[in-house]
Amino acid sequence: MILHDYWRSSAAFRVRIALAVKGIEPERRYVHLRKGEQRAGAFLAKNPQGLVPLLEDGALTLPQSLAIIEYLEETHPSPPLLPAKPAERAWVRAVALAVACDIHPLNNLRVLRYLDSELHADEAARDRWYAHWVAEGLAAIEKMVEARPGPGPFCLGESPTIADVCLVPQVFNAWRYRVPVEPYPLVAAIVEECLKLPAFDLSQPSRQPDVE
Repeated sequence: MILHDYWRSSAAFRVRIALAVKGIEPERRYVHLRKGEQRAGAFLAKNPQGLVPLLEDGALTLPQSLAIIEYLEETHPSPPLLPAKPAERAWVRAVALAVACDIHPLNNLRVLRYLDSELHADEAARDRWYAHWVAEGLAAIEKMVEARPGPGPFCLGESPTIADVCLVPQVFNAWRYRVPVEPYPLVAAIVEECLKLPAFDLSQPSRQPDVE
């Protein structure tokens, strides 16, 4: 198994966590996004989107972090990242999608670069854009957790799920751009609980071999 990775990619961070939870240690290949290595012909031949993460497992070449995590869940079901009950499985997927589909796409590197190069937004305007969408998204997730269909200390239950796997990297992004997380105490408490686990702690950007 090969993971194409970049230390600062929050989508790759999700997959690193999931792999670590499952006890899987893939071969790592690093794609430097700021140097444009994701646009190289050899990489685009594997992933026409030019994004990381990308997982290779035998004949399978799989992009998209949530598809990868679901594949890992199906092929390596223990320990699980999805609850046993259908309603709870749907709920943790909803939280994961709130991050992966609603917050992250508006704030990833290529979007911020487009704001700079095509819309001529200055750094302050770009940071306001980032902070607005992160704050709006985390506020919604805080409300979702308040109404969750069961106890914590994780997003749902006594072990991490796909919801936590997506939430932690998004909060790391918020910290990086100095977006306050204090208004979301339940979110902050979940992240604190997750980082007690080696699978989360050792997957964080600052601990990766390609960190700069």
